[in-house]
Amino acid sequence: MAALRDCKAWQDAGLVLSTTSNEACKLFDAVLTQYATWTNNESLGGIEGCLSKLKAADPNFTMGHVLANGLELIGTGRSVRLDGELGSAVTAMVALSKAQPLTERERLHVSALDVFARGQLPKACELWEQILQSHPTDLLALKFSHDTYFYLGYQRQMRDSVARVYPFWTRDVPLSSYVKGYYSFGLVETNLYDRAEKVAHEALAINQTDAWSVHTIAHVNEMKAEVEKGLKFMKETEKNWKSSDMLACHNYWHWALYYIEKGEYEAALTIYDKHIAPVCLASGSILDIVDNCSMLYRLHLEGVKLGDRWNDLLGVTKKHTKDHILLFNDVHYLMSFLGAKDHKTTEELLTTLQELARAPHENQQLSLAPHLGLPLCQAFVEFENGNCDKAVDLLYPIRYELVQVGGSDAQRDVFSLLLIHAALNSKSKAKQNLARCLLHERDLLRPKSPMTERLIRKAAAVHSMA
Repeated sequence: MAALRDCKAWQDAGLVLSTTSNEACKLFDAVLTQYATWTNNESLGGIEGCLSKLKAADPNFTMGHVLANGLELIGTGRSVRLDGELGSAVTAMVALSKAQPLTERERLHVSALDVFARGQLPKACELWEQILQSHPTDLLALKFSHDTYFYLGYQRQMRDSVARVYPFWTRDVPLSSYVKGYYSFGLVETNLYDRAEKVAHEALAINQTDAWSVHTIAHVNEMKAEVEKGLKFMKETEKNWKSSDMLACHNYWHWALYYIEKGEYEAALTIYDKHIAPVCLASGSILDIVDNCSMLYRLHLEGVKLGDRWNDLLGVTKKHTKDHILLFNDVHYLMSFLGAKDHKTTEELLTTLQELARAPHENQQLSLAPHLGLPLCQAFVEFENGNCDKAVDLLYPIRYELVQVGGSDAQRDVFSLLLIHAALNSKSKAKQNLARCLLHERDLLRPKSPMTERLIRKAAAVHSMA
């Protein structure tokens, strides 16, 4: 790993940090490096350990506060609306910034987090972009905007934001190969699969432990339904990425999806029980929670018996019932409540979301709730209650707008699968016919998909019985 940068090194890079503490500057670099590489580096003390030492090194270092608060907010597990401690931390950061002679770049960082905390995600991205136009190697602005575009479902912006600064990330700039990985993911999410795979392999040729570039290739194989290629790749590279603790669970989720695609449910559950569930129950990370909910729900749609797994998951999802930070998160928590047959918590999530959506104010996610978030959640509820026609009526009109709830194409595929299963299980001939149409569409997009072939056979059987 490259030497951690002190005050002068940051200044030489054109990214002045307003502190006189070299220790604070180095710890800032240590945290940023771990965030950028999806890995808690225990030799550095992990992210939490470094943040704690960073605060002690210079309690009034504004960019230290930006980093700490930004990671909490970007994690989407806490909000200033419900968490007084986080709200106070953001307020203190803003006050500190006003009392100090900061650079314009640092002030923009503070402003971006301030608006993010209030739910103005697109506005936060605009401010990060302002930073990147004059400071293209500001990795914090690049990564915060990349993650936020992902939450917004802004796929082209996620790709192009990295493209605009890409030429400045030459080999001598620390962590430059990881920027290739970010760009490759923007390419995969805009359906440029071959280019995405090429750029991801370039990144891996420089650093084979780059779990995010591995993740891009996992997406390419998933979207093209190249199941055997995907399984082989994950197995061959596992030793390189499994220690990236913030992303390993998600990469294992991709690995398990290939088995679900093949109909090899026991193999998928083995990965779930060994590498996905234990990590989530220990970390409580929102990405890990989403992976758990999504995977179990896909298996549930396939008719797999899941034992106590939903109830185990309820222990980590229930505390987020009233969060309503991202609609994408909400619908995943809902899957776990429905799976565990927890009707009270299901009702609580829907009711509290409805209440907030009546007066969204400046919150971008809540403004989407009435026409996207709530119908999507209600479709899951109707399906679980056996009202397949109603589920289709709710989901079909918004299917092309669901990109706005964020996540990746691979993650949102669970919504497409719900629509297909609801249409297939409908009593209406028109909706059964819709299911067949949707499967033709899926078949052309992902040729030779074993799951699509299974569902086409099921649709044919339903048709012949009708």
